[in-house]
Amino acid sequence: MTRTVADAVAALEAAYPPALAQDWDAVGLTVGDPSEPVRRVLVAVDPLPAVIDEAIATGADLLVTHHPLLLRGVHAVATTAPKGSAIHRLIRAGIALYCAHTNADAANPGVSDALADALGITVEAPLAPQDDAPADGTGVGIGRIGRLPERETLAAFTRRVADALPPTAWGVRAGGDPQRSVARVAVSGGAGDSMLHLARAAGVDVYVTADLRHHPATDHLAEPGAPALVDVAHWASEHPWCAQAAGVLGALDDAPEITVSTIRTDAWSLGHASPATSAAGAVIS
Repeated sequence: MTRTVADAVAALEAAYPPALAQDWDAVGLTVGDPSEPVRRVLVAVDPLPAVIDEAIATGADLLVTHHPLLLRGVHAVATTAPKGSAIHRLIRAGIALYCAHTNADAANPGVSDALADALGITVEAPLAPQDDAPADGTGVGIGRIGRLPERETLAAFTRRVADALPPTAWGVRAGGDPQRSVARVAVSGGAGDSMLHLARAAGVDVYVTADLRHHPATDHLAEPGAPALVDVAHWASEHPWCAQAAGVLGALDDAPEITVSTIRTDAWSLGHASPATSAAGAVIS
């Protein structure tokens, strides 16, 4: 039996219930006919032109992404605009587009569980519980709190993160004493400086997230006893979810052929580390 777009959507929405999405979000089927067959699926973080190229080249019938194509108001879908061009290309190629965004962030397991698993962290509870989630690792909510197999220094943990995630020009950077001992960890895939206060309240040793800004980060680190910070590229922090979503679809009977895109869609394409030999910082090669 050939699966349909509707079958794939049902499986994804069972794993990542749309009701968990934030009010401002735009999740679900963006392009496509639910009755159309799905033989090949591509899973990616972003529905950017290079990913659409890959979907077309691989003969995908469905593109599943974490980030929405139409998150903000769009008043035209002419091919002269990037989003309009993307929609036309998908329709012409017969490719449906489905996104699971903040619902995948909050689901259990979800984006932050995939990140924690990649880093070797055993999850204990949500960082920002949603819907009265129990504090036993079974609840839903944004971010996760967990524990490493054994203590290690912040420097070693930063290397662990760099080794576990796909490489980017942004790389991985940390704030705090390199020799600080860390065991309890908070993680949040995507931009997470709005939850710095939750990481402090949780009493973790280090917080891993993306897109940390200068002022929130420096204010946080100035707080006595505050967790160290590890900042990674947004795309890299969410890429582990792609394999998780592929597994959801792969569990279907008569599952379609599923590919996880490895195209780097991080916004930054070039980076140079500044040599640092003073107390101002250290470059870990």
